[in-house]
Amino acid sequence: MTVGWAEMICQFLVGISRSMILFIVCAGLSFILGVLRVPNIAHGSLYMIGAFATFSITKMVGGTYGFWVALALAPFLVVLVSLVTERLLFCHLYQREHLMLLLFTFSVSLILGDLVKIVWGAEYRSVPPPELLKGSISILGASFPRYNLFLIIIGPLVGIALWLFTTKTKIGKISRAAAVDREMVGVLGINVSWVFAFAFLIGCYLAGVGGALVAPTVSITLGMDHTLIIEAFLIVTIGGLGNMWGALVGSLIFGVTHSFGVLFWPQFAIVFPYMAVVIVLLLRPKGLLRSVW
Repeated sequence: MTVGWAEMICQFLVGISRSMILFIVCAGLSFILGVLRVPNIAHGSLYMIGAFATFSITKMVGGTYGFWVALALAPFLVVLVSLVTERLLFCHLYQREHLMLLLFTFSVSLILGDLVKIVWGAEYRSVPPPELLKGSISILGASFPRYNLFLIIIGPLVGIALWLFTTKTKIGKISRAAAVDREMVGVLGINVSWVFAFAFLIGCYLAGVGGALVAPTVSITLGMDHTLIIEAFLIVTIGGLGNMWGALVGSLIFGVTHSFGVLFWPQFAIVFPYMAVVIVLLLRPKGLLRSVW
């Protein structure tokens, strides 16, 4: 099969657009890893809740603005679920071993998965793109979806917003300080528990944003969290644990290699990003960028 330059460029852009969704979710996971040192397996379940909530809100509101209302509200529903989970359960376990946290968050993910099944059922759901972003544009004669172009734009904006939050705001600086020395932050009279809660909610909010953004591009179904969380942990590992920009680099590697795999060898497309992960870890076992751990 002969592949033209136009098809290759479009496929490259498709890979970048998928990478942006991965980056938004992984940035939240990386932020939680960096501040709380919690390997949150339930992050994928929160992403799934964001996607299902987007479906429900879009259907409820309807019309031209249904998706945009859902994009604004669905992540806050995820934050509400996260707040209840964090205050009732997580806040008592931050000092425990990573293995216990891993098992605990895995249990939470199973519970959230069952709750999603109870609320939304096991049927496949779908969300149409908003009217403004339907259709495609032409790139060298090949069509490229407008919604994917929107994802390419919004991904870096989310990354810059998170960077500004962590480096320029007071609560962001306190979160970074708590990640380095939580005891010293507590001695200064700051309620470290609520700092951790806020950091946890920021990360979970990004999971909800990722779920909302992915809704028009995939079938929304139970189990969509499993694949996502595996990819997310691989991405934050190759990028550098807790490093937001490492999550961006890892997401681009994962998304683009998968996209070209679909173009050149679709039967084994899923193999390509995992091969890239293996190569990166062989060459850079601690990740491409500096790990905060």
